[in-house]
Amino acid sequence: MNTELWKLNATGLGAAVARGEVSAAEVVESHLERIAAVNPAVNAVTQLMADSAREAARTTDRRRAAGERLGPLAGVPFTVKENIHVAGWATTHGVRKFRDQVAEADSPPVRRLRDAGAIPIGHANMPDLAISSDPASQLYGRTYNPWDRSKTPGGSSSGDGVAVAVGMAALGLGNDSGGSVRMPAAFNGVAALKPSHGRFAADHRIMGQEPMLASQLIPVDGPIARSVADLRAAYEALAGADPEDPRAVPVPAYGPGPTGPLQVGIVADPAGAGIHPQIRAALDEAATALEQAGYAVEEVQIPRLAEALECYGKLIMTEFGVTWPRIRRLLSEKGAQHLDLFMERTPHTELAEFLRQTGVRLSVQRDWAKLLDTHPLLLGATCPQPVPGADLLPDDTDAESHARMMLAGALCTVTSLVGVPAVSVPTGFADGMPQGVQLIGQMYREDRCLGAAEVIERHFGVLAPIDPRPYCPSTGPCSLLPPAP
Repeated sequence: MNTELWKLNATGLGAAVARGEVSAAEVVESHLERIAAVNPAVNAVTQLMADSAREAARTTDRRRAAGERLGPLAGVPFTVKENIHVAGWATTHGVRKFRDQVAEADSPPVRRLRDAGAIPIGHANMPDLAISSDPASQLYGRTYNPWDRSKTPGGSSSGDGVAVAVGMAALGLGNDSGGSVRMPAAFNGVAALKPSHGRFAADHRIMGQEPMLASQLIPVDGPIARSVADLRAAYEALAGADPEDPRAVPVPAYGPGPTGPLQVGIVADPAGAGIHPQIRAALDEAATALEQAGYAVEEVQIPRLAEALECYGKLIMTEFGVTWPRIRRLLSEKGAQHLDLFMERTPHTELAEFLRQTGVRLSVQRDWAKLLDTHPLLLGATCPQPVPGADLLPDDTDAESHARMMLAGALCTVTSLVGVPAVSVPTGFADGMPQGVQLIGQMYREDRCLGAAEVIERHFGVLAPIDPRPYCPSTGPCSLLPPAP
């Protein structure tokens, strides 16, 4: 093939390997060379799985030579967030405490991607324990946004978003409990899927210990990709019941088609915190693209947002509060400050109030089900403001800036609370940085989110892969790559 293989999308690579146009070994070597060339500038890939990736590629090529039918993602390299198990590699969660906690088996989504032919090529960076928006870990340092090193790459699936954007992997596997695949996707110019609760099997145990209730109900694993077609391929590989996770449900990956124009509700500024003019313009342009494709579009208000955000905060922070003294010792001082402030604003509650909030969550879910019955898709900004600076967290110890940050992620937060699916897709630029919108759907209707996202992608185009943009702290873009972190 004439093009550099790392530039191809996942579905293109899988098809080329299956047809014998290129070997899986060549695909893996191309991505390993890309990692060597650009990872020093962005620090996204942490534990490089070069030898095991090469061996998996050789196995794929032997199977093809023997005439075996290969999976749709044959030979496709993917990164895996540092809190998802890959057999034989440490699941570090970014902290020193777990640097030697080697996983005995793949987490279900890693296994399913392998079954589809994909090959893990490395772990990807994340904030300590995934509980800070600061894209840095104790073990591996800071991850940089390839569009502008002075801007945040988003969190907490920072490394996967960046790795996919610069071509170090065709897919990334992260998780989302309030925007953690969607924000890095939007901030790095790629796409991401947060599935419905129970759509994908997962394993979020730490040292064999099961998560508590809120951590069972809210976080979900999800893919990051450069195109919606690649998200769809990953979705088809990941969806379905699995004996490793009793929460995963046997719901068909595709539901019935609409009998008429599908109603789309535009959610422009759900928290009333303001939306940047360029992001509002892109949201309106995306709505027009959907309308021209046959969707019916109108603005709506989402139900009980303030109550839902309070519920999310109390459920999450009560669980953190139970173990906070122990968790705090694992964090850097900056990460601890972030949680200190969050707990100050949303202190953990007593048992009676925690139990009451579990009922509030169900009540909010009922109201969302009613809204999505009349408007089966919602369209909103992934983030209503342009990509923040990488120095967000030092200011984040200020209560006012912390509150602004939380409101900016309100739509991501509430959709995680109620468990509905969402797809983030790029919509050009705001203040020179990538931006995106998200399509939110009814439970287990990821197919509708993906279909609408494809319409928007056709209109705006695909932004990645890109070369990391050089940056000089004093003058902005410059001619030399920055030194390795």
